Amino acid sequence: QVQLVESGGGLVQAGGSLRLSCTASGSAFSFDHMGWYRQHPGKQRELVARLTRFHSTNYDDSVKGRFTISRDGTKNTVSLQMNSLKPEDTAVYYCNAAFRDLDYWGQGTQVTVSS
Repeated sequence: QVQLVESGGGLVQAGGSLRLSCTASGSAFSFDHMGWYRQHPGKQRELVARLTRFHSTNYDDSVKGRFTISRDGTKNTVSLQMNSLKPEDTAVYYCNAAFRDLDYWGQGTQVTVSS
C-alpha cells in the first residue's frame, strides 16, 4: 500500500523559509507526477507546485519565484523549498503523487507564517 509521509512544516516569521519533504513508500513504480497542494481554512485544496517525471513543473502564480519544487525520482521523494514566506501562505500543505488514474495523498503538514 502506498503511503506518503510529509515533514518540515512549522511556524516561521514573514520573509522566512521552510522546506517541506515527502517520501513515498510501498510503490513498485515511479509516479507520473508528484507535487504539493495546500488548503486554507474553509477553502478548497489548491495546487501549489507539481513536477512530472520528465521534470516539467507547474507553479501557482502566487508562489512563482518564491517556491521551488524538486524531486528525487529514484527515491520517490519530493521537496518544496519555500522562501520569502507571506502570512497568506499559511495553510495545511499536502503531498500528492499520481500514477495513471491513481491519486495518493499525505496526511498534511501545517505551515504558519506570522506577520
